[in-house]
Amino acid sequence: MLTDHPRLLSVPGVLNLRDLGGYRTRRGYQTRWRSLYRGAGLHTMRPEGDAVLRDAGLRSVIDLRSHHEALEEPNPLAIAPGVAYHPIPLFDDLAPTIKQVKARNSDDLLLDLYMEALNAQSGAVRAVLATIAAAPEGAVLFHCTAGKDRTGIIAALLLGAADVERDDIVADYAQTGANIVPLVERLLARTRANGGDPVTHARFLRCEAPTMEAMLDHIERRHGSISGYLADIGLTVSDIEALRDRLLAGA
Repeated sequence: MLTDHPRLLSVPGVLNLRDLGGYRTRRGYQTRWRSLYRGAGLHTMRPEGDAVLRDAGLRSVIDLRSHHEALEEPNPLAIAPGVAYHPIPLFDDLAPTIKQVKARNSDDLLLDLYMEALNAQSGAVRAVLATIAAAPEGAVLFHCTAGKDRTGIIAALLLGAADVERDDIVADYAQTGANIVPLVERLLARTRANGGDPVTHARFLRCEAPTMEAMLDHIERRHGSISGYLADIGLTVSDIEALRDRLLAGA
């Protein structure tokens, strides 16, 4: 369960930037504070946000957005001194993937997207997690645009590798829904203004517990566990141990 520590970081201009610390594991440990952060896009960050993140121990940033997204809305920390910036798109181009998922017309479009990430984009998932495992001392922030889907997948895998309770993994995912209400409203307004389909778009902007439950079920059926998935996509034993150490060492 969550502790009483504040999880949501107040970074001017940024939504949904949260600490993965404070979760209990099945063995009774607690994930470390100020070690791993998950977040939404940083392109809206105000100048004073840089100092807030540095005070929070930030030393590495992993940008999960596509190259197009990063060019259109540049990450201000890409050129920040003292911060290692790693652009690792979880999807090279998100638009065609979403179009393919829409064509399936399934009951849970997001789950289809997550399956695509876990299976077809496993190389990118491996690269992200290997980068976190090898990161120097200091906090690592990984983010996408809303901090919901690509970020949510990576957060779930990290918490699972640390043996955090399943209910907390699901709750961590679902919390994003309340944190990005203003962003969702802006995105849907833009879709309407451009003559798009706000109903279908809204389905991709959901963040509901059953979607994450189903993703975890899929991993367990196919790989036995999250650690099994990590091994199956090519992470080494030392990589997986390094991820656990980053979340648990000294906790």
